Amino acid sequence: MPRTNTTAHTTADTTGPSHGAAPAPAGATGRRADRRALRRRLRREVPSTLGLLADAGDFAAMRRYRSFPFADHAEYPDYLRHVEALLRSLAAQGIHSTVALFDPEEYADYCTEHGLDPDTAQARTRFTAELAGASGCLPYTGQPIAELVPLLLDEAVRQATWEYATTLLAGVGTCADCGEDIGQASFERAAGALKRLVDGAGPGHHHLVCSVPTDTEQLVAVLHAQVPDTDTRPRIESREGMDFVTVLAAGIALGGAGGLVLRSTSEESPDRVHGWRLDRGRLVALSAAAVFNAYCTDADTGDPVAPEPGVEYCPGYEVDDPDPHH
Repeated sequence: MPRTNTTAHTTADTTGPSHGAAPAPAGATGRRADRRALRRRLRREVPSTLGLLADAGDFAAMRRYRSFPFADHAEYPDYLRHVEALLRSLAAQGIHSTVALFDPEEYADYCTEHGLDPDTAQARTRFTAELAGASGCLPYTGQPIAELVPLLLDEAVRQATWEYATTLLAGVGTCADCGEDIGQASFERAAGALKRLVDGAGPGHHHLVCSVPTDTEQLVAVLHAQVPDTDTRPRIESREGMDFVTVLAAGIALGGAGGLVLRSTSEESPDRVHGWRLDRGRLVALSAAAVFNAYCTDADTGDPVAPEPGVEYCPGYEVDDPDPHH
């Protein structure tokens, strides 16, 4: 949580020593100045983490704490303006800052679990420090606060999706025939399938979406892969790759329904769309007609949708292990 710090300035800070006081020796003054300069330089070595309230509801929940800096006479837009000003100030000082979502309910639970008084700045900063160790933080790079909030929400959803998919994989158990860990085997198959997906797509920019329904959640993972040419390794952001493989592995391990779509864009040809479905733990390629129907049907109403100009609807190709044990 951001805290508003005010520094008191006495007249001695700006006007020098009073007439009745003996001036400090020049050497002592120089040493104090050196120490202050050293502390300023050291401050730039200390990163900062800010816990951001994502909406007006969370802001209202925190205003019930009297120690909250915005408890009186402030609205959520005012809070966001102060947060943005603080982040810019830290950046101007050369201080690296990260931002994480501050959830008031999680904060209250955290304080109860650790025996902390939630109506204190110390408890808020301790909770924020815990957030800094999570992977849902984003670095502040000067982006407007209006852009930062949705990015944080997307990051939180992605983190929750990965955690849930990981939990599913850990709980599927072992094969009754050979004792192999099904979750680990599914992850390895998913990693191999991703490699074959990107290799088969060829040069270009590739956008992949994997969707796996579960009993309680709809798991969705998105991945972007850039393939400059056939002799260059694909460029895939590591976190996206991990999330995508984990969700696909969960779909394979659960053995239920699911789907995967790949859209390829290149300068030399129209966009191409390929599709696959998950069926009893296998990725099955869709026909061109099935891909067309999936893309040209409204998911909510079932009504037909006009095909997108400049897009070719193509069949999937073989990407799964041809003879998986699990």
